[in-house]
Parts: sequence; structure tokens; C-alpha cells
Amino acid sequence: MSTGAVTLFLGGDVMLGRGVDQILPHPGDPALRETYIHDARSYVGLAEVANGPIPRPVDFRWPWGEALPVLDEAAPDVRVINLETAVTGAGEFAPGKGVHYRMSPDNLPCLAAARPDVCALANNHVLDFGRRGLAETLDALAAAGLRTAGAGRDAAAACRPAIVPLDTGGRVLVFCFGMPSSGIPHGWAATDEQSGVDFVAGPSTAAADSFADRLREVREPGDLVIASVHWGANWGYDLSDAEVRFAHELVDAGADIVHGHSSHHPRPLQIYRDRLVLYGCGDLVDDYEGIGGYDRYRDDLRLLYLVTVEADTGRLTDTRIVPLQARRMRLEHASAADTAWLRTVLDTYSRDLDTRVDHGPDDTLTLHPCAGTDAAGSAARC
Repeated sequence: MSTGAVTLFLGGDVMLGRGVDQILPHPGDPALRETYIHDARSYVGLAEVANGPIPRPVDFRWPWGEALPVLDEAAPDVRVINLETAVTGAGEFAPGKGVHYRMSPDNLPCLAAARPDVCALANNHVLDFGRRGLAETLDALAAAGLRTAGAGRDAAAACRPAIVPLDTGGRVLVFCFGMPSSGIPHGWAATDEQSGVDFVAGPSTAAADSFADRLREVREPGDLVIASVHWGANWGYDLSDAEVRFAHELVDAGADIVHGHSSHHPRPLQIYRDRLVLYGCGDLVDDYEGIGGYDRYRDDLRLLYLVTVEADTGRLTDTRIVPLQARRMRLEHASAADTAWLRTVLDTYSRDLDTRVDHGPDDTLTLHPCAGTDAAGSAARC
């Protein structure tokens, strides 16, 4: 890679709690307070019914499966994921929630196996075990040398971007915030007096202006900027006008990439002003195998987003998307047929955003803007 380009890995929701935690070498308390399931090991059983037996305990690398050699080969300069799991054995179940995620701190080598540079924390599960659980999560991640963004011991810490220095000079700034549309309770907002997440009430011009103000305070020449946003519904491809407008306002304010997450499956993608907008990355690692009800969205299909931008301008130069499939709580390469299905779906909905999703080399997907010229020199659109 030339010194003029920076490659980033962007991942969706990494949920190493509940069933995943139970197959790792140091499982925590399996007790749950869900309506129908009261033991996290039941999720392991559902996955085994769907796809076959899972050895226990598995190696810390097991849940990542074939994603790890893909990342090793791509050698991204920066890796960013949304860690949607409390890392704690402490705290009490947060009241009023139907689902709680936590992983044992002793299983953190599983997270470290993917070598994330930044774990986004402004999501609807990081306080599943209260502020005591959040404190242990922050301490455990810091002790493991993992940077975080989007949650902290007060509002100033929660709003502070993670800063990743680049070997070639410059930095990557990762701002992370979450919205109630993803299920984050209003009471989880960090304040001057209490810990919590960087909470944004909704996609608005005022919120984009606030982001712009914060960015001006810390940005230096040569910095690349990621706005990591936990927002939107779990299911569905349609985007609201407010979401699209807000993503554009973030780019206009200085974001080079909008890293959206919360949906359980990938949502549309867009190239806007030569910047990449991921409206919803989809899940990456979780224990959802064997759970029915939303089969038509194929949430077993997962994506690795490998994004290359110009170091000096932030302009998008390449997007390589690697489709994977969750089987036996492990990521495997998706079949050619599943890759084709996913391309068709994402292309259909991304065309409304003047962006095409095409087949790339080696069973990958790639993006390009619709605008261009045809053989006759006329403008071509989606």
C-alpha cells in the first residue's frame, strides 16, 4: 500500500455475550431474564439444532473463523467495530429491558483476536448491567489495551473521540454516538455527574452542528474522521429522509466515513461527495443462529467492510466487501449463491442513493456511484 492511502476495516455489531460467551474458555453466569429463555446455553443449543454440534470450549479465535485470515491478508491500517456487549461479571440486570448481553472479562482474548483499534460503545447493550457494569467494561477494555469511543465516566469522556495514530503520519479520529431509535434508553445518556453513552436524541441538523463543533476542536491537518452511529430499527432496508439528510450533514461537517450500525442485517450503502456512508453494517458476531421470525432478511450473512481512502483528502478510492456466513457460531465464507442474493438486495436499495453494488474479484462485493457516462458519452444513472 502506498503512503497516500489508508485502508480501514469497519465491522458491524460484535455481540460476544450470552451464547457466544458460553462456548468460550471462561463462560460467565448463564442466567438470563428473557421472556422465553432463562439460560444463555439454550442459544448454543438452538445454533446446534440449526447447523450441527459446537465443540466446548472453543478457541478464542473460533467465533471469528475465516474473517481472521481475510483481515490478515488485507492488513488494514485501522480496525473499528461496534462492541455491543457489556464486559462484566458485576452489576445488576438493567430494568425494563427484554435482552441483556454480557461477556466474562476473562474471555476478552476473543475480542483481542480480531485486533480492533477502536470499540464503539454508544449502543443499547453497553449498560445492560448498569453503571457498575459499564465501569468494569471500561476498565477491562483499557487493561486489554483496547481503545473505546462513545461511552465514559462522564459526558466529556463519552463524547471524546478515540484517536488512532497512523504509521505513515496523521491520525484517524473515531467519534461514536447513539440514538433512541436503536433502543438506547434516554436514562443511559452520560452527564457531567454520571457515566453513560454519548446520546443523541435523533438525526437532526442541530446534532450535526454539534458534531461539527466538536470536530473543529480536535481535528488537525491530515486527520481522517469516522462518525460511528448506532441508530435505526433492527429490521428493514428503508431509510428515512431524516437519516439520509443527517448522514449527508455529517459528511458536510467533515466526516470521511459514516459507520452506521444497529440493524441485524446490512442496510443500503451510499457514496456521497466521494465519502462512504454505511447506513447499517449488520451483525458480525452473535448467537442468533436458529432464531426464527425474520428469515427473509438472511441475518446469517455477515459483511467485512474494507475501505480505502486517500490519506490527505479522505476521498474514497476503493470499497471491498467480503460476505461471510455464521454457522456453529463461527464465520465462514458465504457461498456464491448467497453472495449473489446479497448483492442483488443491497444494489436494489442502494440505487435509490445513486450507488451501485457490484460483484468484485474473489467473491467480494464492491461499490461505485451511478453517475457516469455510457459508450455514447451520455450521462448514465441508476
